[in-house]
Amino acid sequence: MSIVDRREELMGLLGKLPSRTKPIQAHLLQEQENSSYILEKLVLELNDREPVPAYFLRAKNASPRSPVILYNHSHGGRYKVGKEELLSPAPYMYAASYGESLTQLGISVLCIDAWAFGERSVRSESTICKELLWQGRTMWGMMVFDSLRAVDYLVSRSDVDPERIGTLGMSMGSTMAWWLAALDPRIQVTVDICCLTDFETLLEEDGLNRHGLYYYVPDLLNHFTTAQINALIAPRSHLSLAGSLDPLTPVKGLDKIDRELRSVYKALGASESWKLSRYDVAHLETKAMREEVIAYLRAWRDSGFFRLGR
Repeated sequence: MSIVDRREELMGLLGKLPSRTKPIQAHLLQEQENSSYILEKLVLELNDREPVPAYFLRAKNASPRSPVILYNHSHGGRYKVGKEELLSPAPYMYAASYGESLTQLGISVLCIDAWAFGERSVRSESTICKELLWQGRTMWGMMVFDSLRAVDYLVSRSDVDPERIGTLGMSMGSTMAWWLAALDPRIQVTVDICCLTDFETLLEEDGLNRHGLYYYVPDLLNHFTTAQINALIAPRSHLSLAGSLDPLTPVKGLDKIDRELRSVYKALGASESWKLSRYDVAHLETKAMREEVIAYLRAWRDSGFFRLGR
């Protein structure tokens, strides 16, 4: 089966999804100037249900068509926060904001409120999940759909370089980063932090309650392993950072994923494009982890060579 067919198979597991043919409407509500960026407060029309509040941080020192990161916020039970995490880090993240860190590199950033988060937290995760299941949809599917449409929005902007789009996130945002990159070959670089979870190992450890309701996709395990989803990213650049003490990402599962992805990337002649870095921490981003992420993205920004997706 071709990689295109496998992507279609993975999308097909996400339930009934809206059409992607309708042009995206973007409404600019306000602009605010900050030290390294202009903050655009937006409302995007991405799906067929509800508008999606978003922040676009336009880096001041960016080129006319800048590289851009789609930042995926975490969960942590912080439903009221959502996209605000881009400006004010979660307690389990390093103290500096990713908004400041990335725009200082000349990289612009987009972050949307996921379903049930930020300005979309009027209804609970549980309520949304149950309603969507009744309608043949999944919460994760609708979250992924919004992120795919967010990429559609990015490539429509005249100040974004459509060939230099990356994605980044921690925890729930980490999972979104690798799902999104697996499904969308326009994503050139992926950085996931503390949520590369092997599904089978989580089952073996009776650890299903370590992840929220949104995480579970019907019939997924009959079609894909975690490594097989991530293999759809290859040969594009992918940095994963994990805590060796993190219960959300059991070490046995990390070993399995790393072994399989090393093999996939080697077969494609791109061994240097996959890296799993492990730190002796639990579900936490440390200063050293942040420094590795920033160094990785700086190298991506400066590189004249970008591996394209399959």
